[in-house]
Amino acid sequence: MKESETNHEALLRTSIFRFYEELNEFLPVRQRKKSFEYTFTGTPSVKNCIEAIGVPHTEVDLILVDGVSVDFEILLKGGERVSVYPVFELLDISPLVRLRPKPLRETRFIVDVNLGKLTRKLRLLGFDTLFRNDLEDDEIVEIAVNENRVILTRDKGVLKHTAAIRGYWVRNSDPQKQVREVVERLQLQNSFRPFTLCSSCNGRLAAVDKVEVKGNVPNDTLKMCDEFWKCKGCGQIYWEGSHFSKIRNWIEDLK
Repeated sequence: MKESETNHEALLRTSIFRFYEELNEFLPVRQRKKSFEYTFTGTPSVKNCIEAIGVPHTEVDLILVDGVSVDFEILLKGGERVSVYPVFELLDISPLVRLRPKPLRETRFIVDVNLGKLTRKLRLLGFDTLFRNDLEDDEIVEIAVNENRVILTRDKGVLKHTAAIRGYWVRNSDPQKQVREVVERLQLQNSFRPFTLCSSCNGRLAAVDKVEVKGNVPNDTLKMCDEFWKCKGCGQIYWEGSHFSKIRNWIEDLK
């Protein structure tokens, strides 16, 4: 064996990793719900190792190295046992090094180009949701940080951006299942403010007199409805049409 090959092998180090609950969804089947070896060189941070394995740091809330709670920057030297946990909603881990920031007072989102239909549904529920199909990954992260928004994405790579703080990888591809997934995973059932935002542009809705909408809605609608709302952004007009009860039932079902 060549001397260079021997030196390279000497630099290789191994630690034992174990991921819990939904974090396993980021792993290949052979590594799910079990301990496995991860080999590396040098002394990388535990954060770098976790993301190299495939789990975005925004999904992690607690890391134990040899049973001790640590932050993302702890360096691994080999031989450690690393346990990685997702965001805790019901268990009080306040005495430990919790890696996720405190929940936002008002939950606001920014979504990537793949979640346009989810965007409209979140706005119907009253969640300020920013969507633009021309944003690059680094722009999404910058806006999320500056405006305290949660990133929703189908692209795991966005959540591995160093500056990303709050984010969630949406597992489902169906928009109906996506909105239920987001509501349940982020426990948003008590935060709904339906019919306060424009589903098209995210603008605020304000009540307007029916006289003001004359000529902009069908005459039959004017005769049947007395309450109207207008978007302050794009000017779209809303009223309680035949679809209103279906939307109400959908919202109640989500709760």
